[in-house]
This record gives sequence, C-alpha cells and structure tokens, in this order.
Amino acid sequence: MSTIVADSLYQQLVSTFQELETVQEPAALKALRHTAFERFQQEGFPTVKNEEWKYTNLHTLVNKPYVLNSDVEVDHVDVRKADIAGLDAHRIVLVNGQYVLAFSSLEDEIGLTVKPIEEAHDEPNFQKYYAQHADKSDNVLVQLNTALQTAGVYISVGKNKVVSKPIHLIHLSIGQEPFFVQTRNLIVLEPHAELELIESFITADGAAQNLNNKVSEIVVEEEAKMQHYYLQVADAASSYIQHTEVYQEKQSLYNNYNCNLPGASFVRNNINVRLDAENVESHLYGINLTAGSQFVDNHTVVDHMKPHCESYEWYKNIPQDESIAVFNGKIFVREDAQKTNAFQQNNNMLIGEKSTVYTKPQLEIFADDVKCSHGCTMGQFDDDALFYLRARGIGEESARVLLVHAFAFDVTSRFSNELVRSYVEALVEKGLDK
Repeated sequence: MSTIVADSLYQQLVSTFQELETVQEPAALKALRHTAFERFQQEGFPTVKNEEWKYTNLHTLVNKPYVLNSDVEVDHVDVRKADIAGLDAHRIVLVNGQYVLAFSSLEDEIGLTVKPIEEAHDEPNFQKYYAQHADKSDNVLVQLNTALQTAGVYISVGKNKVVSKPIHLIHLSIGQEPFFVQTRNLIVLEPHAELELIESFITADGAAQNLNNKVSEIVVEEEAKMQHYYLQVADAASSYIQHTEVYQEKQSLYNNYNCNLPGASFVRNNINVRLDAENVESHLYGINLTAGSQFVDNHTVVDHMKPHCESYEWYKNIPQDESIAVFNGKIFVREDAQKTNAFQQNNNMLIGEKSTVYTKPQLEIFADDVKCSHGCTMGQFDDDALFYLRARGIGEESARVLLVHAFAFDVTSRFSNELVRSYVEALVEKGLDK
C-alpha cells in the first residue's frame, strides 16, 4: 500500500488512518488505534510552544507531503554501513521498518522469539505489554505511532534464557521519493533473561529525504538484564523522532548507550525509564558529536517509583560548526521511593564558534531518605592543554582529537562491549574531520 497526496502530512495521516480501517486485525488493536488517533487529532503535532519541544521545531519536517507505507524494494539492499569490525552477532534488518527475513541471520536459539510486529498479535507477551507503557507517556507522537504503525519487530527472550551473542538490529532508510516511516518495536525479557541489543541507523546511498517516527517498548522483568546500544550513523537525508519506553521489574538491570554521530540532519530521542519495583538498576550514557547544521535533542526521564533503586546517567555533547545539541534530563523520585540513589551529569564541549547547546538537568524529589545529585558543565577546548600537547610535537589536529577522546572517555569507558566502544571512538575521530 502506497499513499501520497499533495497536501500537508497531517491530512495524509488522516487519509491513511481511514485506509487502515479496512485492514483485518484483532478488535483490541483496532480499539487502541482509534483511541490513539483521536488523541493525536486533538493535539496535533507538537510545536515550540510546548515546553518539552521548546528547542525542537518540527514545522519544516511535517509541513510537506511524503510517501506513506511505501513498498520496499530489496533487490539492492546494502547494510554494510552498519558493519562493526569483529562483531559476532545475530542480525535483524528492518528496511523502512519492515522486517526483511532474507537479509537477517538468526540462528535457532531456543527461548528467543523474533517476528515482524504485525505477526505477533497472538504472542502472550504482545497481548500483555503492547501499548501498555509508552502510550501512558505525554508524547503525542507515540499516539500517532500506535494509530498508524504497520511495521517493526517483536523480540521476546524467554525465562532464564541468555541469548548467546548480541543481536544487531539494523534500521535502513531507502526510497526514491520523500517518505515517512512509523516503526513499532516491542522487546520483552522474561525473568532471569539476558540480552545485548545493538541498534544501528543507516541511510542508503541516494535515498530521498525521509522522516522516521519510531517507538520501542521494552519490558525487563524480574532479575533480567539488558545492554542496549543506539548507534546513529545515518546520512543527512534522514530525520528521526524516537521514543523508547523502558519498564523494569524487581532486581532487573537496564543499560542504554546512546551515540549520535555526524550524519542525520535531525534527531529527537525520548528515553523514559520506569523503575517500578525494589532493587532495580539503570544506567543511561550518551555521547553526541554533531557537525554541520545537524540538530540532536535527547530528552530522558528516569522515574524512581519504588525504594532501594539506583540510576546513573551521564551525557556528553560535542557540537561542531553550526550544529545544535539539546539535553533535557529529568529524574523523579516518588514519595514511596525511599533509599533511592540517583546521579545525573551533563557535560558539554563546544568546538564550533557558531555551535549551540541547550541543557536542562532536572531533579524532582518527593521522598526524604535519598541520595541524589545532578550537574552540568559548559566549555570549549582547554587552550592550555592544547598548547601543552603541541609543545610536545603533537600536531594541532591530533591534539584536538586527543582532547575530545579524553572528554568522551568518561562515557565510552562505560560501554560493556569493547568492540562497540572501539567502533564509536573511531567514529568520533572520523567525525572530527567533518
């Protein structure tokens, strides 16, 4: 099904929703779509008048027509841009959100279920968790995704199952006309399960301008553990609005490593983590190197809902040229969340005379027996350090690379996968040449 009309994206979405009414699917899913689309119609696309979107102007992205739900041509699909040297991993390939089995490589692993999202309706974990957490957020674009998603992947890791090697999930954007994609992923780790998921975002050579509205719901059940990487290495033709909703149960662990490198012209990440049981642990790390006129906005929420939990968040922004980096991090400590230990830090190094950073670390505490802190720093290259290195025979460009690596080290050193760490550090070095 391919839909395009010479009108605003909003009108296209209304028409597409009406088309989806004729598609056969479970009544419960249809009801979710209706409720979600009604809310989207009431609110519309967020504007800069909304505090959460103050620096994130969607006007130029949504004030144009796109191809919606386009048919995917896979004859010349090339995902080598996502290669990570030495990485031995299962592979899943989504082309414009659609799961392409021919390019995926999943060896049989008992206890691991992977399906296109549209084929997962009968799965118990789908019925239990789909749209149960992300849709309770205040992000209206989640509602748009719930109403109109037609692609994505369902991953379920069974009880006590430790996936033998990482899963590399590759998101490829490809198309000859401007296109809009809405991808929905649901990932569930049952009790004591373990998963390492590496997501890479790439753009095919010559692809038209594309806008991606992606929602991922992640449930980490009791004593399960998940390592989760976002590697944004797409081209300037691609723009991304992504919402990740993580729900954690007792004694679970979730680590997110969010890396945005020069390329995609527009990136908005919402990462919300809900710690809804005792003895839950979460870590959020971010490294954002931007260039040109690139825009990267990271909004995070860490919601401590129960006692005896720990969270640690550290984001670093390195904007170059005329690029813009935004960080808005919120930590909530609810009234019942006594004995919470929460840390948040945002550091920024501006290395472009016209680059910009907007940062807003926030901490809201409603409990009295907690240990919480947050902070922010803003600066440029340390001229004394640069002089010190140059005085010892190191060229200026090499000295700058060393200083940026030193700045980023606090974050990259926390990566659990050494191959991914080396890959990101190499991309940072390459990105400094942009």
